This record gives sequence, C-alpha cells and structure tokens, in this order.
Amino acid sequence: MNKSDLAAKVKAAAYLEGDFLLRSGKRSKYYLDKYLFETQPEILGELGRLFAQHAGDADIIAGAELGGIALAAAASLACGKPFIIVRNSKKDYGTGKLLEGKLPPAARVLLVEDIATTGGQVLEAAKDLTAAGAKVVRIVAVIDRMEGARENIEAAGYKFESLLTRQDMGI
Repeated sequence: MNKSDLAAKVKAAAYLEGDFLLRSGKRSKYYLDKYLFETQPEILGELGRLFAQHAGDADIIAGAELGGIALAAAASLACGKPFIIVRNSKKDYGTGKLLEGKLPPAARVLLVEDIATTGGQVLEAAKDLTAAGAKVVRIVAVIDRMEGARENIEAAGYKFESLLTRQDMGI
C-alpha cells in the first residue's frame, strides 16, 4: 500500500467533523478517531510494517496506553522485536508497574504514537522510559496534526518522524 492509499484509508475510517476537545486542551473542528483506524486489520498491519522500517537501531518497541498498544504490537509482529506498554499511571494492584513487559537494561527504544498534536502524552511516555534506564532513539507517530508536536518533541531532545501528516490526508 502506498502512502496516499494509506492516508485515504485512515481518513475514510477515522475522520470526523464537529467540535472536539483534544487531549492537549485545544479545540478542533475535526477529529481523527484512532480506534476507528487501529481496529482495522488492513490498516493496522500496514502501520506495523511501516513502524518496523523505523526499528532498525531499536532493541524494543514501546507504545503508550491506550492508543499506542495496538501499534506497538503490530510493529513488534512486523519486525520481530519485543514490545512494552507504558501505562498512563502506575496501577495500584498486582505488581504496580508503570512499564508492562520486559525492558532490557539500557534498551534502545522506538516509541510509537497514534496521533501527535502537541506531543504531550508521548513525551510523558519518553520521560518514563528514560527514567527506567532506556534510551528513546526515535518517536514515530501515525499522524502529525502539525500543531506543535514536532517542535515540542525535538525541543525535548528526541528524533521525531510521522508516517502521515494532516496534509497527506487532505485536511
């Protein structure tokens, strides 16, 4: 599947118009519902293959709860590298972990993200991974809304890439 075909499929599956409050606190006239594209096997499989192309220098894939989990799993399957889940907060039962899965010491991590607006959630996940001793070699989002995520992520010292931008989707 080429980039324009993927962009069209993601937009057809997940693009909504209206008045939406985003996680960043911003309001938007459009919304890309990640769960509507992440739950489609053809799209998720292609995203996994594309993320795998960015995993060459990583030991492990990471995805933040909740939207990054399916993406990290798809990338893991496509490249054969393990993945971990970064929780939004430590659970208060069982093991009480913030990171689920096995993070090797000094692991080099590809951190995958669904939709990047300001980069707030993925930066929190990167901070948690770094605090655990990992090195985030790259953050790759499915979609960059082009509203400051790249600038914020790069200002924090991370490499940032996206598979698609809102422009690729004709938004």
